[in-house]
Amino acid sequence: MTLEEFQKAADLPAALATRWHTCVSAALDGFDITSRVRLVAFIAQTGHETLGFQLTHELWGPTPAQKLYEPPSEKARSLGNLRAGDGYRYRGRGLIQITGRANYASCGVALGVDLTATPELLEHDDWAARSAAWWWKEHGCNALADSGDFVALTRRINGGTNGLDDRIRRWEIAKAALAV
Repeated sequence: MTLEEFQKAADLPAALATRWHTCVSAALDGFDITSRVRLVAFIAQTGHETLGFQLTHELWGPTPAQKLYEPPSEKARSLGNLRAGDGYRYRGRGLIQITGRANYASCGVALGVDLTATPELLEHDDWAARSAAWWWKEHGCNALADSGDFVALTRRINGGTNGLDDRIRRWEIAKAALAV
């Protein structure tokens, strides 16, 4: 995917497209996100998760939902958050918003970096892109993108359908830009 294609597919200003193009392209190639249908789905989903490739960390309130990331909640246990402060420390980061101590640990093993000791690495462009591509492949998102079931893909990434209208809008823009 060329810089120009990425810029149009992600609907980004030139400077932001230039910033992300190399990192995203390398990550996509490394995790078999190479067909046009996979590219457009990845760009749409990560575009939504990052407010248009502007943020690589979850905005923190904490909201009522984010408070559940803290022990002793069941949600915190499911994320591997065992200590007070883990919810914030392991908040969503990267282009796909890796969340929770357990996910940081798994991602770190796969990428060869200790993300539980240095979770903020996922806010850096290269790691943000690589972690998202790893998560995408690890969680079967290529198959969902191939099937065309964008709602199921959204549920896999988000756990629900939060932001579905924006995700679909971004998907339509990316499909038009890459002639899918």
